[in-house]
Amino acid sequence: MKFSKKKFSYFWNEWIKPICVAALLAFFIRTFIAQPFKIPSSSMFPTLKPGDRIFVNKFIYGGRVPLTDIKLPKVRSPRLGDIVVFLSPIEKKKYLVKRYIAGEGETVEISGGDLYIDGERIETNPCGKFFYYGHGEYGEEDKEIKVPEGCFYALGDNSANSLDSRFWGFVPDKNLVGKAFLIHWPIKRIQFFSEGK
Repeated sequence: MKFSKKKFSYFWNEWIKPICVAALLAFFIRTFIAQPFKIPSSSMFPTLKPGDRIFVNKFIYGGRVPLTDIKLPKVRSPRLGDIVVFLSPIEKKKYLVKRYIAGEGETVEISGGDLYIDGERIETNPCGKFFYYGHGEYGEEDKEIKVPEGCFYALGDNSANSLDSRFWGFVPDKNLVGKAFLIHWPIKRIQFFSEGK
């Protein structure tokens, strides 16, 4: 079958070109702007429930150019209380969702269910008061832990059922993917998250 220039031009302009543009836009948005994730466990309950689908803002902390170590300028640094998505420091290619607690140079202590950052008791976080259990090598009760350079400390809201920094330690800053800003599914759970402190 002969494929004339006129037919090729029609297919290019009406089908191929729009599909290529849409694919490039989708790639750009997913890589640098926002990416969807599904919550697999109850470690962030009641803030996030298993099956919740969220959107993550990837440019707020400075997106990373794929296959390179080049990082784009950030809008702001992570704050106490931000719900963040990051690559697990112990399992390759596994994404985790936790609450950002402290950055490099800050100290973390769990005592009597309360959380202390640099010796200051944290009264509430953006979605209420949580009871934190002192467990693990990096979260032992009444033990002050200092976050090393280039890392951060993250905890799950469901402290009794969360494998987090208390057990596996600190997360390299380079593993940070972005900040969760919206539950978009299921419909009855649609909500935006408030900003951290």
